[in-house]
Amino acid sequence: MKAGKAVSSAEKRERIARRVAAELPSKSLVNLGIGLPTLVANFISPDRAVFLHSENGFIGLGPEPAQGRADADLVNAGGKPVSIVPGGCYFDSALSFAIIRGGHLDVTVLGALEVDEEGNLANYTIPGVMVPGMGGAMDLVVGAKKVIIAMEHVNKHGQPKIVKRCTLPLTAQREVDLIITDMAVIRVAHDGLVLEEISEDTTVEEVIRRTGAKLQIHQKVAEF
Repeated sequence: MKAGKAVSSAEKRERIARRVAAELPSKSLVNLGIGLPTLVANFISPDRAVFLHSENGFIGLGPEPAQGRADADLVNAGGKPVSIVPGGCYFDSALSFAIIRGGHLDVTVLGALEVDEEGNLANYTIPGVMVPGMGGAMDLVVGAKKVIIAMEHVNKHGQPKIVKRCTLPLTAQREVDLIITDMAVIRVAHDGLVLEEISEDTTVEEVIRRTGAKLQIHQKVAEF
């Protein structure tokens, strides 16, 4: 394995968010799910004109506000303070979900508990654990043209989150297109998972070892 300092959880999350931001096409309409995906807003260059949608009712999500500049009435779907870019607009939940369900989102970025080699997604509950609900995840993964999963490669117990078959209740079947973790970029193809990129401080062998599903190795694996 490549030598390097230990990477903190915050550094892993920032690495994932930066890589996701680089994946978003210019002039696209993108929804960011709660949790880690919201960090993506901090790494999108304004000149790329990526329009961020928040399911609680606006388009024009901006980066996290500077300390002391937060507006208590301006929050994302997870209740975290955000900014809004010039030209941004507000609307009610009915219109927000009409945008989602109407197929108008180019990309949605969500976290996950498990993703499997068929592109099945489990991201809303663990049996026996109290959760607030599914939120808009089911609508988002079905309604968006592209689904990107942004998550750490393993859970807090060191177990793979990318598995052969999901064991947790599914949010959606065969809807995931791309998985971006702190270790790798993995594309969901019609015949399985393809490892396309690895982080600069890991190896292909380490990614394989920490993945609970079979990986096809791209002929030229890049680094990020």
